[in-house]
Amino acid sequence: MTDAPRTVPPLVLASQSPRRAELIGRLGLLFETAPANIDESYLSHELPEGHAERLAREKAQAIAGGRPEALVIGSDTIVVVDGDVLGKPRGREHAVQMLLRLSGREHFVCTGIAVAHGGVVRSDLVRVRVRFRTLTQRACEQYVDTGEPMDKAGAYGIQAYGSAIVEGIEGDYFAVMGLPVSRMLELISLFGWRYAFGRLEAE
Repeated sequence: MTDAPRTVPPLVLASQSPRRAELIGRLGLLFETAPANIDESYLSHELPEGHAERLAREKAQAIAGGRPEALVIGSDTIVVVDGDVLGKPRGREHAVQMLLRLSGREHFVCTGIAVAHGGVVRSDLVRVRVRFRTLTQRACEQYVDTGEPMDKAGAYGIQAYGSAIVEGIEGDYFAVMGLPVSRMLELISLFGWRYAFGRLEAE
């Protein structure tokens, strides 16, 4: 008597980010979104990289607590320059200041990724070096006026208008977008599920 095939668990993205949803959608996977409402404040003496991975874990766990049967994905992205974390801009002038600070130099994008299932959470951190071309004040203001930077860490996105200000990257492009797809699939595989190009199947 053969064992019955395992039922593929629901896939849940613990985020309201359209960019993360777009990346999972590109894989052809069916998924739900359930934004996690967590406190994103820094802990005392917490390093930026540790902060990003911790928030990814907490986002996944917040949703997985009520959906233990699901594979819940959490992710968090920060921009780090000179050891300082650049979060989402508070307003137009703040966004312009951030972009001018990043102009003509390198910074790091750190994205924490976590998958929770059945009371267990696995996580990792992906660190990417990003280099901006030199920007004038006017160019920064024009980019900010598109509205694209206002909901993004570091006041830019790499996938749309922001592609015009990024000179190069070293590392995972999708991690800069906010979801390191390859690493996410590796974490899912730790729970016994393999990506089969459009679906998940038992390993």
